[in-house]
Amino acid sequence: MIKKLSRSIREFKKASILSPVLVTLEVAMECIIPLYMITMLEAIQEDNSLKNIITYGAILLLLAGFSLVFGILAGKFAATASAGFARNLRKDLYYKIQGFSFSNIDRFSTSSLVTRMTTDVANVQMSYMMIIRVAVRSPIMLVFSLIMAFVINAKVAIIFLVLIPILGIGLFIMFKLVDPIFNRVFKKYDAMNESIQENIKGIRVVKSYVRDGYENDKFRKTADNVRWDFLKGEKIIALANPLMQFCMWFSILMICFLGAMYGVKSGVNNSSQLSSLIVYASQILSSLMMLSMVMIMISISKTSAKRIVEVLDEESDLRNPENPIYEVKNGDVRFEDVEFKYDINAERRALKGVNLDIKSGETVGILGGTGSSKTSLVNLIPRLYDATGGHVYVGGVNVKEYDLETLRNQVAVVLQKNVLFSGTIKENLRWGNPDASDEELERVCRLAQAHEFIMGFPDKYDTYIEQGGTNVSGGQKQRLCIARALLKKPKIIILDDSTSAVDTKTDALIRTAFKEEIPDTTKFIIAQRVASVQDADKIIVMDGGSVADMGTHEELLARNTIYQEVYYSQNKANTNGEGEIDE
Repeated sequence: MIKKLSRSIREFKKASILSPVLVTLEVAMECIIPLYMITMLEAIQEDNSLKNIITYGAILLLLAGFSLVFGILAGKFAATASAGFARNLRKDLYYKIQGFSFSNIDRFSTSSLVTRMTTDVANVQMSYMMIIRVAVRSPIMLVFSLIMAFVINAKVAIIFLVLIPILGIGLFIMFKLVDPIFNRVFKKYDAMNESIQENIKGIRVVKSYVRDGYENDKFRKTADNVRWDFLKGEKIIALANPLMQFCMWFSILMICFLGAMYGVKSGVNNSSQLSSLIVYASQILSSLMMLSMVMIMISISKTSAKRIVEVLDEESDLRNPENPIYEVKNGDVRFEDVEFKYDINAERRALKGVNLDIKSGETVGILGGTGSSKTSLVNLIPRLYDATGGHVYVGGVNVKEYDLETLRNQVAVVLQKNVLFSGTIKENLRWGNPDASDEELERVCRLAQAHEFIMGFPDKYDTYIEQGGTNVSGGQKQRLCIARALLKKPKIIILDDSTSAVDTKTDALIRTAFKEEIPDTTKFIIAQRVASVQDADKIIVMDGGSVADMGTHEELLARNTIYQEVYYSQNKANTNGEGEIDE
Protein backbone atom coordinates (compact mmCIF):
# COMPACT_ATOMS: atom_id res chain seq x y z
CA MET A 1 0.00 0.00 0.00
CA ILE A 2 2.78 2.45 0.96
CA LYS A 3 4.70 1.57 -2.20
CA LYS A 4 1.63 2.21 -4.35
CA LEU A 5 0.92 5.59 -2.73
CA SER A 6 4.57 6.68 -2.79
CA ARG A 7 4.51 6.64 -6.61
CA SER A 8 2.41 9.82 -6.44
CA ILE A 9 5.21 11.77 -4.68
CA ARG A 10 7.22 12.05 -7.90
CA GLU A 11 8.64 15.58 -8.37
CA PHE A 12 8.13 16.37 -4.66
CA LYS A 13 10.73 13.86 -3.42
CA LYS A 14 13.27 16.67 -2.82
CA ALA A 15 10.84 18.61 -0.62
CA SER A 16 9.90 15.37 1.18
CA ILE A 17 13.55 14.74 2.06
CA LEU A 18 14.46 18.33 2.95
CA SER A 19 11.58 18.67 5.42
CA PRO A 20 12.75 15.94 7.88
CA VAL A 21 16.39 17.09 7.51
CA LEU A 22 15.43 20.63 8.50
CA VAL A 23 13.19 19.33 11.29
CA THR A 24 16.19 17.42 12.69
CA LEU A 25 18.27 20.62 12.68
CA GLU A 26 15.40 22.53 14.32
CA VAL A 27 15.11 19.92 17.10
CA ALA A 28 18.88 19.98 17.61
CA MET A 29 18.74 23.76 18.16
CA GLU A 30 15.80 23.45 20.56
CA CYS A 31 17.62 20.80 22.61
CA ILE A 32 20.90 22.71 22.67
CA ILE A 33 19.27 25.94 23.92
CA PRO A 34 18.29 24.64 27.45
CA LEU A 35 21.77 23.12 27.86
CA TYR A 36 23.37 26.36 26.74
CA MET A 37 21.19 28.29 29.22
CA ILE A 38 22.90 26.46 32.11
CA THR A 39 26.30 27.60 30.85
CA MET A 40 25.00 31.13 30.22
CA LEU A 41 23.39 31.54 33.66
CA GLU A 42 26.42 30.16 35.46
CA ALA A 43 28.73 32.47 33.49
CA ILE A 44 26.55 35.52 34.19
CA GLN A 45 26.45 34.66 37.91
CA GLU A 46 30.24 34.80 37.93
CA ASP A 47 30.48 37.90 35.75
CA ASN A 48 27.32 39.97 35.35
CA SER A 49 28.94 42.68 33.26
CA LEU A 50 26.95 44.18 30.38
CA LYS A 51 29.50 42.90 27.86
CA ASN A 52 29.17 39.34 29.17
CA ILE A 53 25.36 39.50 29.17
CA ILE A 54 25.28 40.85 25.59
CA THR A 55 27.73 38.19 24.37
CA TYR A 56 25.84 35.26 25.83
CA GLY A 57 22.50 36.82 24.92
CA ALA A 58 23.58 37.26 21.29
CA ILE A 59 24.61 33.60 21.07
CA LEU A 60 21.25 32.56 22.57
CA LEU A 61 19.38 34.71 20.03
CA LEU A 62 21.49 33.21 17.22
CA LEU A 63 20.58 29.68 18.30
CA ALA A 64 16.90 30.68 18.56
CA GLY A 65 17.14 32.33 15.12
CA PHE A 66 18.58 29.16 13.57
CA SER A 67 15.77 27.16 15.18
CA LEU A 68 13.19 29.59 13.78
CA VAL A 69 14.64 29.51 10.23
CA PHE A 70 14.92 25.72 10.22
CA GLY A 71 11.31 25.46 11.51
CA ILE A 72 9.94 27.84 8.86
CA LEU A 73 11.77 26.05 6.05
CA ALA A 74 10.71 22.64 7.37
CA GLY A 75 7.08 23.79 7.43
CA LYS A 76 7.35 25.24 3.92
CA PHE A 77 8.83 22.08 2.41
CA ALA A 78 6.37 19.85 4.32
CA ALA A 79 3.41 21.87 3.01
CA THR A 80 4.82 21.82 -0.54
CA ALA A 81 5.45 18.07 -0.44
CA SER A 82 2.07 17.15 1.07
CA ALA A 83 0.03 19.45 -1.21
CA GLY A 84 1.93 18.22 -4.27
CA PHE A 85 1.51 14.60 -3.18
CA ALA A 86 -2.27 15.15 -2.79
CA ARG A 87 -2.47 16.82 -6.21
CA ASN A 88 -0.67 13.92 -7.90
CA LEU A 89 -2.78 11.40 -6.01
CA ARG A 90 -6.03 13.02 -7.18
CA LYS A 91 -4.73 13.12 -10.75
CA ASP A 92 -3.73 9.44 -10.57
CA LEU A 93 -7.17 8.52 -9.22
CA TYR A 94 -8.96 10.61 -11.83
CA TYR A 95 -6.94 9.20 -14.73
CA LYS A 96 -7.42 5.67 -13.39
CA ILE A 97 -11.19 6.12 -13.20
CA GLN A 98 -11.22 7.49 -16.76
CA GLY A 99 -9.77 4.16 -17.92
CA PHE A 100 -12.39 2.06 -16.13
CA SER A 101 -14.94 0.05 -18.01
CA PHE A 102 -18.60 0.33 -17.06
CA SER A 103 -18.29 -2.88 -15.04
CA ASN A 104 -15.37 -1.41 -13.07
CA ILE A 105 -17.39 1.69 -12.27
CA ASP A 106 -20.32 -0.52 -11.23
CA ARG A 107 -18.13 -1.95 -8.44
CA PHE A 108 -17.71 1.50 -6.89
CA SER A 109 -20.65 3.79 -6.25
CA THR A 110 -20.35 7.36 -7.50
CA SER A 111 -20.61 8.72 -3.96
CA SER A 112 -17.79 6.42 -2.83
CA LEU A 113 -15.51 7.57 -5.67
CA VAL A 114 -16.23 11.22 -4.77
CA THR A 115 -15.36 10.55 -1.11
CA ARG A 116 -12.14 8.78 -2.09
CA MET A 117 -11.00 11.70 -4.26
CA THR A 118 -11.86 14.36 -1.67
CA THR A 119 -12.06 13.35 2.01
CA ASP A 120 -9.79 10.31 1.72
CA VAL A 121 -7.08 12.17 -0.21
CA ALA A 122 -7.28 15.08 2.28
CA ASN A 123 -6.75 12.62 5.17
CA VAL A 124 -3.77 11.03 3.46
CA GLN A 125 -2.34 14.48 2.67
CA MET A 126 -2.59 15.55 6.33
CA SER A 127 -1.09 12.26 7.46
CA TYR A 128 1.81 12.58 5.00
CA MET A 129 2.60 16.11 6.21
CA MET A 130 2.61 14.92 9.81
CA ILE A 131 4.82 11.95 8.96
CA ILE A 132 7.55 13.99 7.22
CA ARG A 133 7.47 16.68 9.90
CA VAL A 134 5.88 15.79 13.26
CA ALA A 135 6.63 12.05 13.12
CA VAL A 136 10.30 12.91 12.53
CA ARG A 137 10.36 15.70 15.10
CA SER A 138 8.73 13.82 18.00
CA PRO A 139 11.06 10.80 18.36
CA ILE A 140 14.17 12.92 17.72
CA MET A 141 13.00 15.47 20.30
CA LEU A 142 12.25 12.66 22.74
CA VAL A 143 15.69 11.05 22.35
CA PHE A 144 17.65 14.33 22.30
CA SER A 145 15.82 15.75 25.32
CA LEU A 146 16.21 12.53 27.29
CA ILE A 147 19.94 12.41 26.55
CA MET A 148 20.33 16.06 27.56
CA ALA A 149 18.38 15.46 30.78
CA PHE A 150 20.70 12.57 31.69
CA VAL A 151 23.72 14.74 30.84
CA ILE A 152 22.49 17.38 33.31
CA ASN A 153 21.47 14.94 36.05
CA ALA A 154 21.01 11.20 35.61
CA LYS A 155 19.31 10.65 38.99
CA VAL A 156 16.50 13.14 38.37
CA ALA A 157 16.12 12.05 34.68
CA ILE A 158 15.01 8.60 35.91
CA ILE A 159 11.63 10.27 36.59
CA PHE A 160 11.16 10.43 32.82
CA LEU A 161 11.89 6.72 32.40
CA VAL A 162 9.02 6.02 34.81
CA LEU A 163 6.51 8.44 33.25
CA ILE A 164 7.22 7.71 29.54
CA PRO A 165 5.90 4.09 29.69
CA ILE A 166 2.80 5.24 31.63
CA LEU A 167 1.98 7.88 29.02
CA GLY A 168 2.93 5.54 26.16
CA ILE A 169 0.65 2.71 27.40
CA GLY A 170 -2.23 5.14 27.90
CA LEU A 171 -1.85 6.54 24.39
CA PHE A 172 -1.55 3.04 22.90
CA ILE A 173 -4.85 1.97 24.52
CA MET A 174 -6.54 5.08 23.14
CA PHE A 175 -5.15 4.32 19.69
CA LYS A 176 -6.56 0.78 19.75
CA LEU A 177 -9.98 2.06 20.82
CA VAL A 178 -10.11 4.79 18.18
CA ASP A 179 -8.89 2.70 15.22
CA PRO A 180 -12.10 0.65 14.59
CA ILE A 181 -14.28 3.75 15.00
CA PHE A 182 -12.50 5.59 12.20
CA ASN A 183 -12.48 2.45 10.06
CA ARG A 184 -16.27 2.44 10.30
CA VAL A 185 -16.92 6.13 9.83
CA PHE A 186 -15.79 6.35 6.18
CA LYS A 187 -18.42 3.87 5.05
CA LYS A 188 -20.94 6.23 6.61
CA TYR A 189 -19.30 9.12 4.73
CA ASP A 190 -20.14 7.27 1.49
CA ALA A 191 -23.77 6.92 2.61
CA MET A 192 -23.94 10.64 3.42
CA ASN A 193 -22.48 11.64 0.04
CA GLU A 194 -24.87 9.25 -1.68
CA SER A 195 -27.80 10.93 0.08
CA ILE A 196 -26.59 14.36 -1.07
CA GLN A 197 -25.99 13.20 -4.65
CA GLU A 198 -29.38 11.50 -4.90
CA ASN A 199 -31.18 14.57 -3.58
CA ILE A 200 -29.40 17.00 -5.93
CA LYS A 201 -29.96 14.77 -8.98
CA GLY A 202 -33.63 14.37 -8.19
CA ILE A 203 -34.27 17.86 -6.82
CA ARG A 204 -37.11 18.49 -9.30
CA VAL A 205 -38.88 15.30 -8.23
CA VAL A 206 -38.34 16.17 -4.55
CA LYS A 207 -39.85 19.61 -5.07
CA SER A 208 -42.76 18.41 -7.19
CA TYR A 209 -43.76 15.79 -4.61
CA VAL A 210 -43.05 18.17 -1.69
CA ARG A 211 -40.69 15.64 -0.10
CA ASP A 212 -38.26 18.20 1.30
CA GLY A 213 -38.99 17.11 4.86
CA TYR A 214 -38.40 13.44 4.07
CA GLU A 215 -35.08 14.20 2.34
CA ASN A 216 -34.04 16.44 5.24
CA ASP A 217 -34.76 13.65 7.72
CA LYS A 218 -32.86 11.13 5.60
CA PHE A 219 -29.82 13.41 5.38
CA ARG A 220 -29.98 14.24 9.09
CA LYS A 221 -29.86 10.54 9.94
CA THR A 222 -26.82 9.88 7.74
CA ALA A 223 -25.08 13.06 8.99
CA ASP A 224 -25.84 12.08 12.60
CA ASN A 225 -24.33 8.63 12.00
CA VAL A 226 -21.09 10.28 10.91
CA ARG A 227 -21.28 12.79 13.77
CA TRP A 228 -21.80 10.16 16.48
CA ASP A 229 -18.85 8.07 15.33
CA PHE A 230 -16.58 11.10 15.19
CA LEU A 231 -17.88 12.17 18.60
CA LYS A 232 -16.98 8.77 20.09
CA GLY A 233 -13.50 8.98 18.58
CA GLU A 234 -12.94 12.58 19.66
CA LYS A 235 -14.02 11.81 23.23
CA ILE A 236 -11.38 9.10 23.45
CA ILE A 237 -8.73 11.31 21.83
CA ALA A 238 -9.62 14.13 24.25
CA LEU A 239 -8.38 11.96 27.15
CA ALA A 240 -4.84 12.17 25.77
CA ASN A 241 -4.42 15.84 26.69
CA PRO A 242 -5.25 15.53 30.44
CA LEU A 243 -3.10 12.38 30.64
CA MET A 244 -0.16 14.25 29.10
CA GLN A 245 -0.75 17.28 31.35
CA PHE A 246 -0.85 15.04 34.42
CA CYS A 247 2.44 13.36 33.49
CA MET A 248 4.12 16.69 32.67
CA TRP A 249 3.08 18.50 35.83
CA PHE A 250 3.84 15.44 37.93
CA SER A 251 7.35 15.32 36.48
CA ILE A 252 7.84 19.06 37.09
CA LEU A 253 6.53 18.61 40.65
CA MET A 254 9.01 15.78 41.27
CA ILE A 255 11.90 17.78 39.78
CA CYS A 256 11.04 20.80 41.95
CA PHE A 257 10.55 18.56 44.99
CA LEU A 258 13.93 16.90 44.55
CA GLY A 259 15.57 20.23 43.79
CA ALA A 260 14.05 22.00 46.79
CA MET A 261 14.14 19.27 49.46
CA TYR A 262 17.04 17.10 48.42
CA GLY A 263 19.12 19.34 46.21
CA VAL A 264 22.48 18.19 47.55
CA LYS A 265 21.67 14.47 47.52
CA SER A 266 20.04 14.55 44.18
CA GLY A 267 22.74 16.64 42.63
CA VAL A 268 20.39 19.46 41.60
CA ASN A 269 22.56 22.19 42.96
CA ASN A 270 21.42 25.32 41.16
CA SER A 271 18.36 26.96 39.64
CA SER A 272 19.74 26.86 36.07
CA GLN A 273 19.87 23.05 36.07
CA LEU A 274 16.40 22.95 37.61
CA SER A 275 14.90 25.20 34.93
CA SER A 276 16.62 23.23 32.12
CA LEU A 277 15.27 19.94 33.46
CA ILE A 278 11.76 21.44 33.54
CA VAL A 279 12.17 22.51 29.90
CA TYR A 280 13.33 19.02 28.93
CA ALA A 281 10.40 17.51 30.84
CA SER A 282 8.04 19.62 28.78
CA GLN A 283 9.81 18.67 25.53
CA ILE A 284 9.88 14.94 26.32
CA LEU A 285 6.22 14.67 27.24
CA SER A 286 4.96 17.02 24.52
CA SER A 287 6.91 15.02 21.92
CA LEU A 288 5.10 11.89 23.14
CA MET A 289 1.82 13.75 22.87
CA MET A 290 2.61 14.86 19.32
CA LEU A 291 3.62 11.32 18.43
CA SER A 292 0.26 10.06 19.69
CA MET A 293 -1.53 12.61 17.50
CA VAL A 294 0.47 11.34 14.53
CA MET A 295 -0.55 7.77 15.34
CA ILE A 296 -4.21 8.77 15.56
CA MET A 297 -3.96 10.65 12.25
CA ILE A 298 -2.28 7.62 10.67
CA SER A 299 -5.10 5.47 12.07
CA ILE A 300 -7.67 7.73 10.38
CA SER A 301 -5.76 7.89 7.12
CA LYS A 302 -4.98 4.15 7.05
CA THR A 303 -8.56 3.40 6.09
CA SER A 304 -8.51 6.27 3.58
CA ALA A 305 -5.26 4.96 2.09
CA LYS A 306 -6.75 1.47 1.67
CA ARG A 307 -9.77 2.91 -0.11
CA ILE A 308 -7.53 4.94 -2.45
CA VAL A 309 -5.32 1.95 -3.23
CA GLU A 310 -8.45 -0.12 -4.01
CA VAL A 311 -9.15 2.26 -6.88
CA LEU A 312 -5.51 2.43 -8.01
CA ASP A 313 -5.24 -1.38 -7.95
CA GLU A 314 -8.47 -1.88 -9.91
CA GLU A 315 -7.65 -3.06 -13.40
CA SER A 316 -9.96 -2.31 -16.27
CA ASP A 317 -11.82 -5.33 -17.60
CA LEU A 318 -11.31 -3.95 -21.11
CA ARG A 319 -7.76 -4.00 -22.42
CA ASN A 320 -6.22 -3.59 -25.83
CA PRO A 321 -4.88 -6.82 -27.37
CA GLU A 322 -1.14 -7.18 -27.95
CA ASN A 323 -1.46 -6.37 -31.66
CA PRO A 324 -4.63 -4.31 -32.01
CA ILE A 325 -6.35 -3.52 -35.29
CA TYR A 326 -6.55 0.21 -36.04
CA GLU A 327 -9.08 0.23 -38.89
CA VAL A 328 -12.79 -0.56 -38.93
CA LYS A 329 -13.62 -1.48 -42.51
CA ASN A 330 -17.40 -1.07 -42.44
CA GLY A 331 -20.48 -1.10 -40.23
CA ASP A 332 -21.28 -4.83 -40.42
CA VAL A 333 -22.32 -6.19 -37.01
CA ARG A 334 -22.60 -9.86 -36.12
CA PHE A 335 -23.52 -11.58 -32.84
CA GLU A 336 -22.64 -15.28 -32.48
CA ASP A 337 -24.20 -17.15 -29.53
CA VAL A 338 -23.67 -14.10 -27.31
CA GLU A 339 -24.29 -14.30 -23.60
CA PHE A 340 -23.73 -11.57 -21.04
CA LYS A 341 -23.85 -11.12 -17.26
CA TYR A 342 -23.19 -7.84 -15.43
CA ASP A 343 -21.50 -9.80 -12.66
CA ILE A 344 -19.51 -12.90 -13.57
CA ASN A 345 -20.83 -14.62 -10.42
CA ALA A 346 -24.45 -13.70 -11.07
CA GLU A 347 -26.93 -16.51 -11.77
CA ARG A 348 -29.13 -14.45 -14.09
CA ARG A 349 -27.91 -13.74 -17.61
CA ALA A 350 -28.82 -10.34 -19.06
CA LEU A 351 -28.40 -11.76 -22.59
CA LYS A 352 -28.54 -15.36 -23.75
CA GLY A 353 -28.18 -17.07 -27.10
CA VAL A 354 -28.16 -13.91 -29.22
CA ASN A 355 -27.45 -14.44 -32.92
CA LEU A 356 -27.69 -11.46 -35.28
CA ASP A 357 -26.27 -10.49 -38.66
CA ILE A 358 -26.57 -6.81 -39.60
CA LYS A 359 -25.17 -5.46 -42.86
CA SER A 360 -23.41 -2.13 -43.16
CA GLY A 361 -25.81 0.77 -43.80
CA GLU A 362 -28.90 -1.04 -42.51
CA THR A 363 -31.30 0.62 -40.09
CA VAL A 364 -32.15 -1.70 -37.23
CA GLY A 365 -34.95 -1.01 -34.75
CA ILE A 366 -34.95 -2.63 -31.33
CA LEU A 367 -38.17 -2.99 -29.33
CA GLY A 368 -38.97 -4.77 -26.11
CA GLY A 369 -40.38 -4.32 -22.66
CA THR A 370 -38.56 -2.73 -19.75
CA GLY A 371 -35.76 -5.04 -18.61
CA SER A 372 -35.61 -6.99 -21.87
CA SER A 373 -31.87 -6.07 -22.21
CA LYS A 374 -32.14 -3.77 -25.23
CA THR A 375 -29.41 -1.46 -23.90
CA SER A 376 -27.27 -4.42 -22.77
CA LEU A 377 -27.30 -5.68 -26.36
CA VAL A 378 -25.99 -2.48 -27.97
CA ASN A 379 -23.46 -1.82 -25.17
CA LEU A 380 -21.47 -4.82 -26.41
CA ILE A 381 -20.87 -3.27 -29.84
CA PRO A 382 -18.49 -0.45 -28.72
CA ARG A 383 -17.13 -2.67 -25.89
CA LEU A 384 -18.65 -0.66 -23.08
CA TYR A 385 -18.96 -4.17 -21.67
CA ASP A 386 -17.49 -7.43 -22.91
CA ALA A 387 -19.64 -10.44 -23.72
CA THR A 388 -19.22 -13.24 -21.16
CA GLY A 389 -19.97 -15.82 -23.83
CA GLY A 390 -19.94 -15.96 -27.62
CA HIS A 391 -18.48 -13.30 -29.92
CA VAL A 392 -19.38 -9.84 -31.23
CA TYR A 393 -17.99 -8.80 -34.62
CA VAL A 394 -17.81 -5.32 -36.17
CA GLY A 395 -16.60 -4.98 -39.76
CA GLY A 396 -15.93 -8.73 -39.79
CA VAL A 397 -13.47 -8.52 -36.86
CA ASN A 398 -14.01 -9.56 -33.25
CA VAL A 399 -14.42 -6.34 -31.21
CA LYS A 400 -11.80 -7.63 -28.72
CA GLU A 401 -9.16 -7.46 -31.46
CA TYR A 402 -9.64 -3.72 -32.12
CA ASP A 403 -7.81 -0.85 -30.52
CA LEU A 404 -10.42 0.47 -28.07
CA GLU A 405 -10.09 4.09 -29.17
CA THR A 406 -10.35 3.14 -32.84
CA LEU A 407 -13.48 1.05 -32.25
CA ARG A 408 -15.25 3.68 -30.17
CA ASN A 409 -14.42 6.42 -32.65
CA GLN A 410 -16.32 4.43 -35.27
CA VAL A 411 -19.28 3.57 -33.01
CA ALA A 412 -21.20 6.64 -31.84
CA VAL A 413 -23.58 6.10 -28.94
CA VAL A 414 -26.35 8.42 -27.79
CA LEU A 415 -27.37 6.96 -24.44
CA GLN A 416 -30.70 7.09 -22.63
CA LYS A 417 -29.32 9.64 -20.16
CA ASN A 418 -28.25 12.53 -22.34
CA VAL A 419 -25.34 14.47 -20.86
CA LEU A 420 -24.22 17.96 -21.83
CA PHE A 421 -21.29 19.66 -20.17
CA SER A 422 -20.93 23.25 -19.03
CA GLY A 423 -19.70 25.31 -21.97
CA THR A 424 -21.00 26.70 -25.26
CA ILE A 425 -23.04 24.67 -27.76
CA LYS A 426 -19.98 24.64 -30.05
CA GLU A 427 -17.77 23.26 -27.29
CA ASN A 428 -20.29 20.51 -26.52
CA LEU A 429 -20.67 19.54 -30.16
CA ARG A 430 -16.90 19.38 -30.69
CA TRP A 431 -16.68 16.52 -28.23
CA GLY A 432 -17.55 14.52 -31.36
CA ASN A 433 -14.70 16.08 -33.35
CA PRO A 434 -12.42 18.75 -31.79
CA ASP A 435 -11.32 19.96 -35.25
CA ALA A 436 -14.80 20.32 -36.77
CA SER A 437 -15.47 23.53 -38.69
CA ASP A 438 -18.50 25.74 -38.12
CA GLU A 439 -19.96 24.44 -41.40
CA GLU A 440 -19.70 20.84 -40.17
CA LEU A 441 -21.38 21.80 -36.91
CA GLU A 442 -24.27 23.35 -38.80
CA ARG A 443 -24.59 20.32 -41.11
CA VAL A 444 -24.93 17.77 -38.27
CA CYS A 445 -27.30 20.06 -36.38
CA ARG A 446 -29.55 20.25 -39.43
CA LEU A 447 -29.50 16.44 -39.62
CA ALA A 448 -30.46 16.23 -35.95
CA GLN A 449 -33.13 18.95 -36.36
CA ALA A 450 -31.26 21.13 -33.87
CA HIS A 451 -30.19 24.04 -36.10
CA GLU A 452 -33.55 25.83 -35.98
CA PHE A 453 -33.82 26.10 -32.20
CA ILE A 454 -30.11 26.94 -31.86
CA MET A 455 -30.56 29.91 -34.18
CA GLY A 456 -33.42 31.03 -31.93
CA PHE A 457 -30.98 31.67 -29.07
CA PRO A 458 -29.49 35.19 -28.83
CA ASP A 459 -25.92 33.84 -28.97
CA LYS A 460 -26.78 31.03 -31.41
CA TYR A 461 -23.95 28.42 -31.46
CA ASP A 462 -22.08 30.37 -28.76
CA THR A 463 -24.96 29.97 -26.30
CA TYR A 464 -23.67 28.83 -22.93
CA ILE A 465 -24.99 25.47 -21.71
CA GLU A 466 -25.25 25.11 -17.95
CA GLN A 467 -23.87 22.02 -16.24
CA GLY A 468 -26.03 19.03 -17.19
CA GLY A 469 -27.84 21.09 -19.85
CA THR A 470 -30.36 22.48 -17.37
CA ASN A 471 -31.08 25.57 -19.52
CA VAL A 472 -32.33 23.56 -22.53
CA SER A 473 -35.34 21.26 -22.77
CA GLY A 474 -35.15 17.47 -22.83
CA GLY A 475 -35.88 17.33 -26.57
CA GLN A 476 -33.29 20.01 -27.34
CA LYS A 477 -30.73 18.17 -25.25
CA GLN A 478 -31.42 14.94 -27.14
CA ARG A 479 -31.00 16.60 -30.53
CA LEU A 480 -27.72 18.23 -29.49
CA CYS A 481 -26.43 14.84 -28.31
CA ILE A 482 -27.42 13.24 -31.63
CA ALA A 483 -25.61 16.02 -33.53
CA ARG A 484 -22.53 15.51 -31.35
CA ALA A 485 -22.52 11.79 -32.19
CA LEU A 486 -22.93 12.44 -35.92
CA LEU A 487 -19.91 14.74 -35.86
CA LYS A 488 -17.72 11.68 -35.27
CA LYS A 489 -18.69 10.45 -38.77
CA PRO A 490 -19.12 6.94 -37.39
CA LYS A 491 -19.66 3.72 -39.28
CA ILE A 492 -22.22 2.70 -36.65
CA ILE A 493 -24.56 4.96 -34.69
CA ILE A 494 -26.65 3.76 -31.75
CA LEU A 495 -29.65 5.79 -30.58
CA ASP A 496 -30.70 4.34 -27.22
CA ASP A 497 -34.21 5.75 -26.78
CA SER A 498 -32.65 9.11 -27.54
CA THR A 499 -35.63 10.62 -29.37
CA SER A 500 -38.17 9.91 -26.62
CA ALA A 501 -38.41 13.59 -25.66
CA VAL A 502 -38.99 14.91 -29.19
CA ASP A 503 -42.36 15.06 -30.95
CA THR A 504 -43.27 12.48 -33.58
CA LYS A 505 -42.82 14.96 -36.45
CA THR A 506 -39.27 15.83 -35.40
CA ASP A 507 -38.55 12.13 -34.81
CA ALA A 508 -39.66 11.37 -38.37
CA LEU A 509 -37.54 14.21 -39.79
CA ILE A 510 -34.45 12.90 -37.96
CA ARG A 511 -34.99 9.39 -39.34
CA THR A 512 -35.51 10.72 -42.86
CA ALA A 513 -32.34 12.81 -42.64
CA PHE A 514 -30.39 9.75 -41.47
CA LYS A 515 -31.67 7.69 -44.37
CA GLU A 516 -30.80 10.31 -46.96
CA GLU A 517 -27.60 11.82 -45.57
CA ILE A 518 -25.77 8.88 -43.96
CA PRO A 519 -26.90 5.82 -45.97
CA ASP A 520 -23.64 3.90 -45.39
CA THR A 521 -23.82 4.22 -41.60
CA THR A 522 -25.36 1.31 -39.71
CA LYS A 523 -28.11 2.69 -37.49
CA PHE A 524 -29.43 1.01 -34.33
CA ILE A 525 -32.56 2.67 -32.94
CA ILE A 526 -33.85 1.57 -29.54
CA ALA A 527 -37.34 2.98 -29.08
CA GLN A 528 -40.58 2.59 -27.21
CA ARG A 529 -42.68 3.91 -30.12
CA VAL A 530 -43.36 1.61 -33.04
CA ALA A 531 -43.50 4.69 -35.27
CA SER A 532 -39.81 5.31 -34.57
CA VAL A 533 -38.72 1.94 -36.00
CA GLN A 534 -41.42 0.76 -38.39
CA ASP A 535 -39.49 1.99 -41.45
CA ALA A 536 -36.33 0.16 -40.36
CA ASP A 537 -34.80 -2.55 -42.55
CA LYS A 538 -34.97 -4.94 -39.62
CA ILE A 539 -36.74 -4.78 -36.28
CA ILE A 540 -35.46 -6.87 -33.38
CA VAL A 541 -37.97 -7.80 -30.67
CA MET A 542 -36.27 -8.45 -27.33
CA ASP A 543 -37.85 -10.48 -24.54
CA GLY A 544 -36.15 -11.62 -21.34
CA GLY A 545 -32.65 -11.12 -22.69
CA SER A 546 -33.25 -13.09 -25.89
CA VAL A 547 -34.14 -12.17 -29.45
CA ALA A 548 -37.80 -13.16 -29.59
CA ASP A 549 -38.14 -12.35 -33.28
CA MET A 550 -36.66 -10.29 -36.09
CA GLY A 551 -38.10 -8.99 -39.32
CA THR A 552 -39.71 -6.04 -41.04
CA HIS A 553 -42.68 -4.13 -39.65
CA GLU A 554 -45.13 -6.03 -41.84
CA GLU A 555 -43.64 -9.45 -41.01
CA LEU A 556 -43.67 -8.88 -37.25
CA LEU A 557 -47.15 -7.39 -37.30
CA ALA A 558 -48.36 -10.55 -38.99
CA ARG A 559 -46.71 -13.12 -36.71
CA ASN A 560 -45.27 -11.75 -33.45
CA THR A 561 -47.65 -11.28 -30.51
CA ILE A 562 -45.27 -8.99 -28.54
CA TYR A 563 -44.94 -6.64 -31.50
CA GLN A 564 -48.67 -6.76 -32.12
CA GLU A 565 -49.47 -5.83 -28.52
CA VAL A 566 -47.12 -2.86 -28.62
CA TYR A 567 -48.38 -1.70 -31.99
CA TYR A 568 -52.09 -1.98 -31.22
CA SER A 569 -51.69 -0.34 -27.79
CA GLN A 570 -50.10 2.68 -29.51
CA ASN A 571 -52.59 2.79 -32.39
CA LYS A 572 -55.96 2.25 -30.70
CA ALA A 573 -57.49 5.15 -32.59
CA ASN A 574 -56.75 3.35 -35.87
CA THR A 575 -58.14 -0.06 -34.92
CA ASN A 576 -61.64 -1.40 -34.66
CA GLY A 577 -63.13 -3.08 -31.61
CA GLU A 578 -61.68 -6.47 -32.63
CA GLY A 579 -58.12 -5.17 -32.73
CA GLU A 580 -57.93 -5.17 -36.52
CA ILE A 581 -56.59 -2.22 -38.44
CA ASP A 582 -59.11 -0.02 -40.19
CA GLU A 583 -58.05 0.78 -43.69
